[in-house]
Amino acid sequence: MFRRRESVPFSFVAEADRFRSNVTPPPRERTSVSQLADRSLIGLTVVAGLVGSLILGLPALSTAQDPSHSQQTEAAHGR
Repeated sequence: MFRRRESVPFSFVAEADRFRSNVTPPPRERTSVSQLADRSLIGLTVVAGLVGSLILGLPALSTAQDPSHSQQTEAAHGR
């Protein structure tokens, strides 16, 4: 008949919507030239590795076979 209201075990979660801070976070530090160069070199290294593996892997994935290099068994020659 009467429902008993359950309390929230973490009251700070329930109050989080009402709480507004007046403290502003500190400004972000600007990235230096060396940090920017490091990130660029790491990105280029990763991209170059992916492109290199794609270039080296494509011949293994190709399905076209040259007739002069096809493998034939002895049964195909009628022996």
